[in-house]
Amino acid sequence: MVADGTWNIVVASPIGERRSVVSLKTEGGALTGNQSADGDSSAIFDGTIDGNDIAWKVSITQPMDMVLEFAGRIDNDAISGNVKLGDFGAASFSGTRG
Repeated sequence: MVADGTWNIVVASPIGERRSVVSLKTEGGALTGNQSADGDSSAIFDGTIDGNDIAWKVSITQPMDMVLEFAGRIDNDAISGNVKLGDFGAASFSGTRG
């Protein structure tokens, strides 16, 4: 499927670039996987895919506890979009299949 695989993601957050690795697997319109950063790994949840449009959420604990809500688009081996940073606004993200 278009999203399946490992992606190297960079979020342009207000505190600087935050890098993570997300492993994605599609099952119909559902999206599952794990996201890892700063030595922590969490399962993604509420993941969806519709064509090249993709969305998922992940709970993080570093630099603080919050839920990140990703929404973006895949273009071949590139991914980009926006991520809601809990109560701290939003930021852009981009990445490549790794």
